[in-house]
Amino acid sequence: MRREYVSNIGVIGLGAMGSGMAKSLRRAGHTVHVCDARPGAAEAFAREGGVACASPAEVGRTCAVVVSVVVNAQQTETVLFGPDGAAAAMAAGSLFVMCSTVDPNMSIAFEARLEALGLHYLDAPISGGAAKAASGDMTMMTSGKPAAYACCEGLLEAMAAKVYRLGDTAGNGSKVKIINQLLAGVHIAAAAEAMALGLREGVNAAALYEVITNSAGNSWMFENRMAHVLKADYTPLSAVDIFVKDLGLVLDTARASKFPLPLASTAHQMFMQASTAGYAKEDDSAVIKIFPGIELPKGEE
Repeated sequence: MRREYVSNIGVIGLGAMGSGMAKSLRRAGHTVHVCDARPGAAEAFAREGGVACASPAEVGRTCAVVVSVVVNAQQTETVLFGPDGAAAAMAAGSLFVMCSTVDPNMSIAFEARLEALGLHYLDAPISGGAAKAASGDMTMMTSGKPAAYACCEGLLEAMAAKVYRLGDTAGNGSKVKIINQLLAGVHIAAAAEAMALGLREGVNAAALYEVITNSAGNSWMFENRMAHVLKADYTPLSAVDIFVKDLGLVLDTARASKFPLPLASTAHQMFMQASTAGYAKEDDSAVIKIFPGIELPKGEE
């Protein structure tokens, strides 16, 4: 495979994580071909360096490695096999890197379908948030065949500070990611509950935040998400409905083996309640809005 061809890397999905990953690849010296369903998103990226593509197929025709950073398995299916999908356009021996949070069985199925087309597949969910994606400091939980890893030597490290190799077939990466999401969802729900109790009891919200973030009860999610609450900024970096989806995947996986998850189940219900109350597209910290009888911080006036 010629070096100049390998230097063309595709990124499909320029959301909070995908845009940062594409910028990291650009900083590493790659020519990044991008595609996004939102009008103007790819063109905005290309104005600072890169190539805007009109469809996943156009990305697939140009790039030996295509990184997909869309929301869920349904969108991944469309990116690969829908009208103007990437799979049919990619040359034999090319690699598709799947970074979404999906049912592990779906990831296993994607690997089999792409292998039947002569393509390599890497199960590579991501974590760390938009800021770490933008700085190249995020985490990737990967699994795939040795031939898939051989196609992306150095590329994963250009996007992530920590790249974990968790097995030689697809599925393990996705399993570890949904376990991470179990903890993330429970931590956000618990953080919201704690802050809500403090507000109900009349504790100053900023003082409570300062004490907890310097005490044993702190978590990364409390420190990060309750800062959004203090600012009254519910702009969705990760929306309530993301955790409706992700905790649903956690519960589906556990249900298949009749494994009890009482805390994840409760957190899922909290996010479901927030979603149906009208906060589906707000930041996931908006789960605090389900608690009655509290006055939330109004941020800076």
